[in-house]
Amino acid sequence: MKLLETLRSGSVNGILALGFVAAAVFYLATFVVDKTQYAIKIRLGDPVVVHLDPGLRFKLPFVTRVYFVDNRLLNYDADPGSVFTKDKKEMVVDTYAKWRVAEPLKFYETVKNIEMAQARLDDIIYSQTREVLGQYTLVEIVSGNRKEIRKLITERSRENAKSFGIDVQDVRVKRADLPSSNSLAVFGRMEAERKRQAKLYRSEGEERALEIRSEADRERITLLAKARQESEKIRGHADADATKIYADAYNRDPEFFSFLRSQDVYRASLKEGTTLLLNAEQPLFRHMQQ
Repeated sequence: MKLLETLRSGSVNGILALGFVAAAVFYLATFVVDKTQYAIKIRLGDPVVVHLDPGLRFKLPFVTRVYFVDNRLLNYDADPGSVFTKDKKEMVVDTYAKWRVAEPLKFYETVKNIEMAQARLDDIIYSQTREVLGQYTLVEIVSGNRKEIRKLITERSRENAKSFGIDVQDVRVKRADLPSSNSLAVFGRMEAERKRQAKLYRSEGEERALEIRSEADRERITLLAKARQESEKIRGHADADATKIYADAYNRDPEFFSFLRSQDVYRASLKEGTTLLLNAEQPLFRHMQQ
């Protein structure tokens, strides 16, 4: 009876030991790839397989180890650095970027981990920012097409980061300041430039206004001359018609016409209280004698 119990107890212990060994082997021979990760199998120091999709995967225990790489969109925030513009002005630029691991195998072979990747990005983005901003003047950077500048920095940084398996999706300038030592001087020059441009615009406006006034004066003189010419023409026609009417009237009854003309002369020359000493035989008084 005791022997049977001993055998039974040994069988149970054997099953438990076998189960423990199986669980340990399963644990050591499997691994889970999360949806936020890539997995690289490394056998004896050499990468052999890259798993891009999530799920349960198998490996050789004690021979193969697994290196996980984050596949999410990551942030890069650099320390502010000095750059010089095309017109030799110093600026303190603070940039940030969005990036992700595009090729996990190349990423592992070149930079190994996120920290080393951030260090590489620091060199790449800062150098490209410095190179691109060096092609523009300070005024163009401050008030020009910032979208074009940002796009150019992003494209150049992405191209340089490809060799490390990194995809730089966006680079932006968070802040661009002038050093405190020359801020006032630069602002003074910018203000002087704005005043110069304003003065130029005012002088151009005054010149244009003078041209418009001169053109209006010329048009006024032309219109007045045409009107005066037309009025003289109308007056000439009227005088001609009046002369013709007078001539026709005179030819019809010269005596009566002479009488009317004499009356007009009397009315114009002999005012009330006027005294004239003239010969009564003068033609002027011929109608008065009659």
